[in-house]
Amino acid sequence: MRAYYATKRVVTGVALVFLLAFGVRAQQMKYVVVDQDAKGPGGTDMNSILIFLQSPNVEVLGITVVTGDAWRNEEVAHTLRLLELVGRSDIPVVPGMGNPMVRTKEWTNLWEQMYGKVLYQGAWTSRSSAHSPEEVPELSEGIPKSKASTEDAAHFLSRMVHKYPHQVTIYAAGPMSNIASAILLDPEFASLAQELVIMGGSLSPQTDNPEYLDSPRREFNLWFDPEAASITLRAPWPKISVTTVDVSIETHLTKEMADEIGKSQEPAAQYVARYTQRPGEYLWDELAAAAWLDPTLITRERYVYMDVSVDKGMSYGDTLVWTDKDKPAISLRKVHAQMDVDWPKFQRMFIKLMSAPTPKSKNPEMR
Repeated sequence: MRAYYATKRVVTGVALVFLLAFGVRAQQMKYVVVDQDAKGPGGTDMNSILIFLQSPNVEVLGITVVTGDAWRNEEVAHTLRLLELVGRSDIPVVPGMGNPMVRTKEWTNLWEQMYGKVLYQGAWTSRSSAHSPEEVPELSEGIPKSKASTEDAAHFLSRMVHKYPHQVTIYAAGPMSNIASAILLDPEFASLAQELVIMGGSLSPQTDNPEYLDSPRREFNLWFDPEAASITLRAPWPKISVTTVDVSIETHLTKEMADEIGKSQEPAAQYVARYTQRPGEYLWDELAAAAWLDPTLITRERYVYMDVSVDKGMSYGDTLVWTDKDKPAISLRKVHAQMDVDWPKFQRMFIKLMSAPTPKSKNPEMR
């Protein structure tokens, strides 16, 4: 009998240890839906997706795709192919909005005649997107064999926050069209999320980059669909973190970094090494993803009210910010606007993540 109770205590103890370990793991696991204008192959859009895939304590519930840097249909194909190459085709890829809610290319052409040329307009002006929005051209990394989800982005986003209430971070690194669509579809969507992470917005970047030098408040992700951006920023999120142009321009994917990553034979590393076309580009979306994983990367932020101008005049699409002292009477949300980064620490983190094996990877094609 004593042996029975001793055995029972041992079994109970083992079970308790298992449950505690499982509970710790569950607490550490971070859920995210990646909303991306996924131009590829390689580059900031694809690399940011890889940051999530390479993180062992992150579960990517899905990737929703929006027209921005390129056309949505081509972006969907690049995303599907990326997942095949690193062995993560289990993650759903969900098509979203193909155009902004209000802004059109034709109207913007007329606007430019009054207020001046906008240097970067994503799919509207990119040479690589000089084809029909419905067309998917030959992809240098190969045409994907897997298929996109038949669900639309707005319903998928809503369904995920209801499935995991107050546990899902929405990572938005393209125009806000899909996010705003989910907000309009589901009044509970924003409040049921854990956090919104945005790569976008520009306050006062210290740069001689002509895109921002004379128009410091114009940033593509918020400019491309201003109405969607304003809807998104005014929604009742528990927390909003914004990786601004100001902090992004402190980063660069240097040739030395790409070479170091290329020493690894893991699929993600080989993808980055093969498809890094222009070393030296800013790590826009990568920083937004990494700072969510490790907030200590950000060394300075501003806690400000943020909105986007929907006035159809000269300021249309510009980032607007206020403090408690000067905000207007309308209802606005405060955001954590990231302003400075620990660049050496971020470099080390990025190289380590990209060089590591991909968790849960099955039959990767990139070798």
